[in-house]
Parts: sequence; structure tokens; C-alpha cells
Amino acid sequence: MNKEEIRQRIEALRTQLNAYSHAYYVMDQPVIPDSEYDVLYNELLNLERENPEFEDALSPTKRVGGAVLSAFEKVAHTQPLLSLDNAYDADDLRAFDTRIKKELTGQVTYTLEHKIDGLTVALLYEGGRLVRGATRGDGVVGEDVTENVKTIRSLPLAIDYQGRLEVRGEVFLSKGQFEKLNETQALLGKTPFANPRNAAAGSLRQLDSKIAAARGLDVFIFDVLSDAGIGDQLTAFEALKGYGFKTTEIISCDSIDAVIEHVALMNDKRNALAYDIDGLVIKINDFEQRRALGVTAKSPRWAVAYKFPAQQATTVIREIQVQVGRTGVITPLAIFDPVLVAGSRISKATLHNQDYIDEKDIRVGDTVFVQKAGDVIPAVVGVDLSKRPNEAIRFVLPETCPVCEAETVRKEGEAALRCVNESCPAKLERLLMHFVSRTAMNIDGFGEAFVAQFIDMGLIETIADVYCLHEHREKLVNIEGFGEKSVQKLLEAIEKSKGNDYYRLIVGLGIPLIGEKAAKTLAKHFESMDLLMAADEARLTAIDEIGAKMAHSLVHYFSLSETRLLIERFKSYGLNMKTDKKMVTGGLLSGKTVVVTGTLIRYSRDGIKDLIESLGGKAAGSVSAKTTFVVVGENAGSKADKAKELGIPMLSEEAFERMIENGEMTI
Repeated sequence: MNKEEIRQRIEALRTQLNAYSHAYYVMDQPVIPDSEYDVLYNELLNLERENPEFEDALSPTKRVGGAVLSAFEKVAHTQPLLSLDNAYDADDLRAFDTRIKKELTGQVTYTLEHKIDGLTVALLYEGGRLVRGATRGDGVVGEDVTENVKTIRSLPLAIDYQGRLEVRGEVFLSKGQFEKLNETQALLGKTPFANPRNAAAGSLRQLDSKIAAARGLDVFIFDVLSDAGIGDQLTAFEALKGYGFKTTEIISCDSIDAVIEHVALMNDKRNALAYDIDGLVIKINDFEQRRALGVTAKSPRWAVAYKFPAQQATTVIREIQVQVGRTGVITPLAIFDPVLVAGSRISKATLHNQDYIDEKDIRVGDTVFVQKAGDVIPAVVGVDLSKRPNEAIRFVLPETCPVCEAETVRKEGEAALRCVNESCPAKLERLLMHFVSRTAMNIDGFGEAFVAQFIDMGLIETIADVYCLHEHREKLVNIEGFGEKSVQKLLEAIEKSKGNDYYRLIVGLGIPLIGEKAAKTLAKHFESMDLLMAADEARLTAIDEIGAKMAHSLVHYFSLSETRLLIERFKSYGLNMKTDKKMVTGGLLSGKTVVVTGTLIRYSRDGIKDLIESLGGKAAGSVSAKTTFVVVGENAGSKADKAKELGIPMLSEEAFERMIENGEMTI
């Protein structure tokens, strides 16, 4: 073949392969066997290798990935990608309809679409070619993930639209692909992914596009962001399908009653879908009516997301184990047959305490109802008494510690049962894991298995012994799986931790009732460990956020001779015992209460909390009338709704950052 014939053959193969891929990945209707597809694919691959002048970045052969980035570039969206207000029941939907009818005259038609539990992307096409794919980010600025979205087989890299077209979609993993991915993780000895959404989000944000390509991502397109001369949502879906995009089912409803009926039907059918949905999106069909209604700072007035009730599953409890925490609390843990709940496979859940077990009458062998509290934390919420086996007997927490066999005690007025042995190995192990954790001393290199070995070998008898591990370097190097490099990194991390903010040491001590928030408050009011240790209950309770029980716990802890010996050892090892100047009040956010909600791009949750507090502000966990403003990231939920209800200002992450950079309160 001459060059022109080769070029024509390459173009023909690309057209063929794209058509076959569309039939397979979008229409779910394969037209040729995989073996025949592979023959054509390999022919194209060889022709492109031999004739590099005819290469094209949008060729089917480029979907395997290959680009490796050092970081994702930030990109500004052409228009804000707004989130949706939520509805949880029929009353909420009727209220939404009432608000709409107050503003509009004439017939209102709604559309219903699946609310995919994935990651939002904006995809830009110019001259019929995909030129950019970006994550939602904070709705104003996202991350450029073009190389990764190109690996999604169901996404067309070229469309029959020569203008500028931007569409919005949701990247996800099907249930089947998620199972395959976790099977591969298990074979490689890696930790399985918690749920399809996390796996999809992590895959799309891989710096190596080959990894993204191997994950089997999929995408549904559900909005046209450009003005493409389209007048309503039903027409938009037809246009999207015509361009080759994959879309979900769309249903037209001429009344809110019809919407409510379909919502109820889908709640029953959703488990049969090949992918996870966590609700339905209800939109006004007509675009002119949408423009008349407009949008708020956070969400469009013409759409609402109906969230399904928490999913439950039934399973059988095979065992109730008891664990000993760092403060000696004995916690019962239900072990049950693995079950899929809200997209995650779970096999255990805490039963909290004896009162919880007795209240629900939970026994080994029971068939129980399991759900995720807030779609996050597994919980046993009830028992199917009709399936209780005859031999099931009431479970009672032990009278002695399962680890050290010391007496267990339940103090009056408390629900918790505790091991009272201060030398209990289980307490030491848990305390040590807490001491080195990210929220405390933040020392990398302490795996749980290694901690247990350190204790068994007698290398650590108290948490202060962490700072003596350098004396046992030869023993550490000889521990299986813990070589020279690992030991060096661990010892460097231990040395670095000596300069931590003083509040981290307060956290790491594991004082009952004193967490990270309280520790930061204490470090602001007591500039050194000596001053804190000398404080009495009256002085402590005079501080907002420090209650009587917390004050009593602190005074008792610091009154113990072993505590004072521990602190003296820490001082001798050179640990910082004074407040970082950044934590002293009097910054830009002094006296301000800030709540952060949603997923952030520029900061980790701990990072933005530290920034707020370093500027004198209070990083609160819930929205109230005392909240000054709310920083809103991607997928913001009930906290943003609460702020809107109370009229509290909301800032995007970018706006918050600008305010900090300018050094002026702009709300």
C-alpha cells in the first residue's frame, strides 16, 4: 500500500473500531466476537507504529493510557457546576413542587434520572474532538483529568458536532467491575476498595493514566452545559445519545404525584441495576422555565435530588468478640456473614456496650438487620426474632479482661465497661497506636503488627519508650518485614515528632474525654505542659468547651505519679512542651467559628482545620446560629443545607483561599 492507501486504511479501522466499541460499551450489544475485534485492533496498532505521521491522540489505540503526570493542573469551569438541594420523602417533593408553581404559570413537566453514586466531570469538545476533561472540584475550579477520561471506553473521543460543546457526566464503576477490581486487589495482596464510588474517584485521580485504564471506569452523561440550541431535557438526552454518549434512563412525569410514584418504584428496583444509585434527580424539563427560576449561590431552583432511605440488609451473627481500647473500655463487636450495604461489603459492626445489646436483645446466631448510619458507619439496627435459633442465649460482657484477666468495672452513671489494670497489654497496644497516629504525634512506620512485636519483645513498656527505639536498632532491623530502610524512616519520623505542636502531645497521651479539639483549646489557654498540669478544675471549667467531666479527667490524669514520670521522660527526650505561637489567639479569624463540609481540592480536612485554628478561628463540626461562615467543597451535604436554612454565608474553597491571601474578612 502507498501512503495514501495506508492513511485511508487507518481511518477506516478507527471508524470500525469506534463503532464496535460504541455497540459494546454504550449499547451493550456486541456485534463481533472479541477475537475479531483484537485482529482489527492489532492491525491498526501496527499500522500506526510503522506510520507515526498518521498518529492521532483520539485513536482507539490510545485508550490504554500512558501519560504520567507529576500533578493535576487546576482548570476554571466555563460555568459553575452547582450541587443540588436534597429531598428525603414525598412531603419534601411536594414542597419543591409548591415552590415551583408559585414562580411559574402554565404546565410544568418533570424528568427523572438516576442519581449515580460516582464522581462528576465536565467534558469539553471543540471541533468534534475531546479537548478537556475536568473534575467538579469546588464547582468553580476543578482538576484536569483529560488523559484519564480518555481511557473510558464508553466515552466518545470524537463526536459529530463541530462547534464548542461542553457536557456534564458522572464517572463510576459498575458493580461487576468493582467486584473484579477487588478480586485483583486480593490477588496482589492489597487492601480492597471500600465501595465503588471511592474506587472510581481514586481511579480517575491516578497520575498514571495506565492505572486508570486498567480499572474499567464508565461514564453516564446527563447535562449539556453549552448553548447548543436545545430547548428541554428530553431533547438534550436524545441529542446526547445521537452524539454517541452513554446516558441513564430518563422518565417524563406531568405531575409531582407521578414523580412520587416513580420514586417509590425505583426504590424497590435499584438493587437490580448494574451500578449503584443513591437517589433520583428531578428536573424541570423545559429550559426556558429553568431560566425563569434561576439558581442560588449553591444550587439550581429547578432541580432537586431525592435521596433514598438508608439501605438495610439481613445477615447472621456468627460471633460477638470483645476488644480492649486504649482507655480500657471493653467494646463488643458483632462478626457476621459478609453482606453488601450501600455499596460496601461489611462483615462486622460495633455493638457499643451492654445496654445496646440488651435493648435490641442481640444474640449469637440471630438474623439481624444491618445498615450504615449516615451511609458510612455499619450498625446492627434490629433482630428478626422469627428466625432466632432455639439455642441462642443472652450475651453478657465478661467480668474479667479478655487480655490480662483483670477485673472489669462499670462505673455508676457510665455505659462503658472497663479493664482497670493500668498495665494491660491490650491497653498499651491501643494507646501506642493512638499515640503515633496522624491526629496525635503523626509518626509514620508503626504498623499494628510491628507494634505488637515491639511490646512482645519488651522494647516498649510505655509510650515514652518510643523515643528509646534508636537504642534497639539491630533488633529492629532483624524483625521480619522490617528492613534497614524501614527502620531508618521510622527513627527519622520519631525524631521529627519531637518538634510537633504541643497540642499533639496532649492528644497522644490518651487522656479520657480529651480529643484533638479539646487538646487544641487547652494548648491555647495553657502555654506549656507545666501550666496545664498545675490547673485545677475551676480553672479548666472556666474555659468554653471544657466541661466538668473533662476537667475532672484532666486533673485526675495529671495527679497520677506515673503520669508525672511520663512527662518528665518526654521532657528529657526533647519533646516540645510549649504552645506554637501560631495557636495563640488574635489572627484573621479570631473569634470566628468556621465549619468545613464536602471534599476539598487544596486541603486535607486536618490541613484546613489547622489553618483555621492557626488564624485564631474555631473549626466547628456542626452548623449553628453561632457559625460565622461555611467552607463548601464538592458533594456538600446536610451542613450546607443547614447553613442555607439559617442564612449563614457559604464560601467556596477558592473564595476562602482568596480571603486568607488578602488578609481581609470579605463576608
